[in-house]
Amino acid sequence: MMSELKKVLGLEHLIRSSALDCLIEIWKMFFQQREEEGELILDTQGLKSMVNLRLLQINHANVKGKFKNFPASLKWLQWKNCPLENLPSDYAPSELAVLDLSESAIQRVWGRTSTKVAENLMVMNLRRCYKLVASPDLSSCKSLEKLDFEGCIRLTKIHESLGNVRTLLQLNLNNCRDLVEFPSDVSGLRLLQNLILSNCLNLKELPQDIGSMNSLKELVIDETAISMLPQSLYRLTKLEKLSLNGCKFMKRLPERLGNLISLKVLSLNHSAVEELPGSVGSLSNLEELSLMGCQSVTTIPESIRNLQSLMKFSINGSPIKELPTAIGSLPYLKTLFAGGCHFLSKLPDSIGGLASISELQLDGTSISDLPEQIDGLKMIQKLHLRNCTSLRALPEAIGMILNLTTVDLFGCNITELPESFGSLENLEILILNECKKLHKLPDSTENLKSLCHLLMKKTAVTVLPGNFGNLSSLMILEMEKDPLESPRTQDQSVVLTNSFTKLSLLEELNARAWRISGKIPDDFEKLSSLKFLDLGNNNFSSLPSSLCGLSLLQKLHLPHCEELVSLPPLPPSLEELDASNCFGLETIADVSGLERLTLLDITNCEKVEDIPGIECLKLIKRLYMSCCKACSLTVKRRLSKVCLRNIRNLSMPGNEFPDWFSQESVVHFSERKNCTVKAVIVCVVVSLDREIPEKWRYFPDVPDIKAIMLDQNIPIFSTSLNLRGIPKIHEDQIHICRYSNINPLVSFLKDGCKIQVRKLNPPVIEGVEVKKSGIHLIFEDDDDYDGNEELLDESEQSVSKKLADFFNSYEEDNQV
Repeated sequence: MMSELKKVLGLEHLIRSSALDCLIEIWKMFFQQREEEGELILDTQGLKSMVNLRLLQINHANVKGKFKNFPASLKWLQWKNCPLENLPSDYAPSELAVLDLSESAIQRVWGRTSTKVAENLMVMNLRRCYKLVASPDLSSCKSLEKLDFEGCIRLTKIHESLGNVRTLLQLNLNNCRDLVEFPSDVSGLRLLQNLILSNCLNLKELPQDIGSMNSLKELVIDETAISMLPQSLYRLTKLEKLSLNGCKFMKRLPERLGNLISLKVLSLNHSAVEELPGSVGSLSNLEELSLMGCQSVTTIPESIRNLQSLMKFSINGSPIKELPTAIGSLPYLKTLFAGGCHFLSKLPDSIGGLASISELQLDGTSISDLPEQIDGLKMIQKLHLRNCTSLRALPEAIGMILNLTTVDLFGCNITELPESFGSLENLEILILNECKKLHKLPDSTENLKSLCHLLMKKTAVTVLPGNFGNLSSLMILEMEKDPLESPRTQDQSVVLTNSFTKLSLLEELNARAWRISGKIPDDFEKLSSLKFLDLGNNNFSSLPSSLCGLSLLQKLHLPHCEELVSLPPLPPSLEELDASNCFGLETIADVSGLERLTLLDITNCEKVEDIPGIECLKLIKRLYMSCCKACSLTVKRRLSKVCLRNIRNLSMPGNEFPDWFSQESVVHFSERKNCTVKAVIVCVVVSLDREIPEKWRYFPDVPDIKAIMLDQNIPIFSTSLNLRGIPKIHEDQIHICRYSNINPLVSFLKDGCKIQVRKLNPPVIEGVEVKKSGIHLIFEDDDDYDGNEELLDESEQSVSKKLADFFNSYEEDNQV
């Protein structure tokens, strides 16, 4: 790259001292730049004496003075965002090799009469010159190799001189949306290698003599209005890539397409092509054939068997009904993508001939079974069968595909896996989510020694194999069930086996709604790698004391464990604890050691009378205690200034908030001199006035209540308040939401704006009532003081201190 740069700039002959002189002169030039009324101004007088200057970069600059002062030796000019409509007539650097005016306001490059600048030009970059209306006359170009018009959205026509630039190698017209005409005579473009016309939405035809571009390697006409390829296309024997993606008017391909003997990539995605010509089989060097979303292609010709170099074949989303028998004759095919081919109901037995295939994607097809010959896919690593709802079983032969690393059966209607499945010694990822008819895993599952991820949410599996703990590599186990579809009756209870604790590498375990009851193994601490544990919606009454030994545990979710009576000491690594809706919970062990805890949710835990050590939780950001009437007064009196400064969401029983909040549902914002808004606190008192459907009990938040920002009474931003926890009882609950200055509710504020609390109409849940609401704006210095504030007047105290005093003095008779 450096040698090419030296060639363009003509620096090959320079010794170190002259190169240093050049750098010094460039530095002097920039030193003379100055700001005038906020714009960068370059005086060309300072360039006049720079006889050695080769490269000049003046992006975003305005030029003052005569352009004839530019050094005649200049090789490279980069002037992005040039403000001129065209380069002036007195600008004629005869040695210029690279001209970069990208992202400029230029309309014509060098005017209607002058072509002096172009003679030795090698590269012209006019990318994203959105005002360019005409391409330049290139008649004088003797060395031009690269021409880039990408994103010139007003360009309608290419000057006919382009067709005679014999040295041109690359031409990029991508996203020239208004281009309607391309030169009809391109006989001079014999060295052109890359022609990009994608997204030229109004271009309807290619030049008929395109075959004269006999050096062309890449032709891309995606998303154009072209309806037919020229007959002379067959002469492009060096063409390696032909892309017609999104050509909605292209219905037929020329029969002599097979003459493109060098073609490696043929991409017809989402085009109107109706069929592949039989001659496609003559493309002996084709490596990639893509027909994704071709809604008119229903068959693949048998001549495909001759594509002996084909490595990637994609027909995703097409109406193809069957794959040709010839598909099994492709010895080097590595990927076959047929996802979304809803009419594809079977695979040919010849599929076993794909000895090199590494990935087979059949998502969303109508396939009802896999042929036994599938065991011939010796090299396959990934098998995707997502949402193949007609698939009822897998063949025993699948156990012979020993290189499989990923099997995705999401949403399939299989009832069981074959016993041979345990032979897949290299399997790392097994996805069984939403396989609602799968009622058991084979006993051989324990032999999957490489299995890292086992995802089986919402299956009918109720018992794990006895030696499940032998899955020594397992890191993620997701087996959550839908609590509404999994009634927690005692006769369906599940007991975790002792072998479970042998999963020493397990990092994530989700066993929600598995109806786990009885005693959880005492040696749970052997799951030493565990970071996330979800045991929600289960029937156990206690957790083992060994839980404290899980030194890496970060998230513990126990929602709706209605028989859980107590929480044991928990590991200090814990960051989230969700024990919401544990209606039988009575005691929580001291939490003072949970210094990293940021979330604590005990919504509807009415029997809990205290949370020992809560005053030590300095990092807590979300504290949810709706309906925890027995302990709310105790907790309120322990909330400190430091704690409340960090809290972003707080909910608990009550119907009062401080009188220094706005006592209406709206607050008006007026700017303060040299004082910015740092945060907004929204406070609402909410209750439910009726029974709500059972399904909403599992909904995480009270919906329907929004904070809306208005400018001149026009909404400019809204956000749903994070009112976590659907209350079990019909009593008032207070919710406090604090938004920092990175939230639009704060950052969008400007003078005259107002913030208002509103309830959605119609509501998501009937019966949600907003009893009162208030808003408080926190300005700079309102909540920054860290010192002792006990002796300060309330007007001098920080917001968090005033809030702490309010809660600390809360009276029990204030609660309704």
